[in-house]
Amino acid sequence: MRISDPQVRHKETGMGLINALIIAALLATVTVLVLGLRSMAIGGTYDQEHAEKFMWERVGLQAVVIVLLLVAVLLLNV
Repeated sequence: MRISDPQVRHKETGMGLINALIIAALLATVTVLVLGLRSMAIGGTYDQEHAEKFMWERVGLQAVVIVLLLVAVLLLNV
């Protein structure tokens, strides 16, 4: 296939978007992880009020990253 082939161009565009989404989701995950660590460092009532929220947000973002990675693998194999 030539690079000017519309299917190749579409696949490259899709991968670029998926890559950007994966990077954004990874950065969001790291941010929530740091917020959770900060919450633990502060301790006290702040940690009691926020620790579980940060944990569930991190778990949810990790699930999003895994789904995006699976989509990327599927796009590469199509």
